[in-house]
Amino acid sequence: MKAEMIQQLMQEMLGHKLYRHSLAVAEEAVSLACRYGADQNKAFTAGMVHDYAKRYSSDLQVTKAEQYGIRLDRITGLERKLLHAPVGAYLIKEELGITDREIISAVAYHTTGSPGMKLLEKIIYLADYIEPGRSFKGVGEIRKASHCNLDQALLLAVENAIKSVLDRNLLLHPRSVAFRNELVEKLTGS
Repeated sequence: MKAEMIQQLMQEMLGHKLYRHSLAVAEEAVSLACRYGADQNKAFTAGMVHDYAKRYSSDLQVTKAEQYGIRLDRITGLERKLLHAPVGAYLIKEELGITDREIISAVAYHTTGSPGMKLLEKIIYLADYIEPGRSFKGVGEIRKASHCNLDQALLLAVENAIKSVLDRNLLLHPRSVAFRNELVEKLTGS
């Protein structure tokens, strides 16, 4: 499916606010793809569809997961805000016909991150975190780092996300911790 078709489809399917966010993520993803040598078309598509499952309520996301036999880990099952990533990864294939494994994987891990992430997965995780509509303490520093060193920007983002989860007394997904530790090891040469 061409980028224009994906964009038009998402504009029709998503509410205004979610569509604007998705478009901003797609545009940020293309910028990061240019900077770090990823496929710009895949970056745009993944950015546009990364929150596809949010068009459904969390209860309906659970129903979709059950309907399609999507195996959810314990933390994702308990923290419903995480549901839209793995459910969305499955739904973009089933409902939109997107079969590209890189795009599907980027959607699946855009909320928690994961150790061993490939370039497109990293780009979507970061683009979602720093798109221009985001305003939180530290986002400027993360945006600045994204221009120089992808992994450094990702480390700042995941550490900020972990702090936010802990501050709100929510369950922390172990993939986020493993992703953070992998980045620290890579950046410090440990």
